[in-house]
Amino acid sequence: MSQRTNRVQKLAKQVLGEAIQELKDPRIGFTTVTAVRVSPDLRLARVFVSVLGSHDEQQETMAGLESAKSHLRQELGRQVRMKYLPELILELDTGPETVERLENLFKQIHEEN
Repeated sequence: MSQRTNRVQKLAKQVLGEAIQELKDPRIGFTTVTAVRVSPDLRLARVFVSVLGSHDEQQETMAGLESAKSHLRQELGRQVRMKYLPELILELDTGPETVERLENLFKQIHEEN
């Protein structure tokens, strides 16, 4: 991965994280941008977000973020100078839930032994 791609990913994570916090949509709950992966040609950005709450609350938040995607993309373009403004793909980051489930399984196995 090039230094330019790395730099764009870090900037996009910061800009999008701040922009999401400023959204006024009541569907959007507590959301954190955990990672941004940009394609080598910088035309596509996969944005991973972690959402606090139940499955239904997560789905509501993702729907709110999808409807705000053009605003988020515009904000990214305003703050980060690039030849092409990447298309945003928003994905729910399930990493924290997976870690918690694995920790509970290990704890259960440890207690059984």
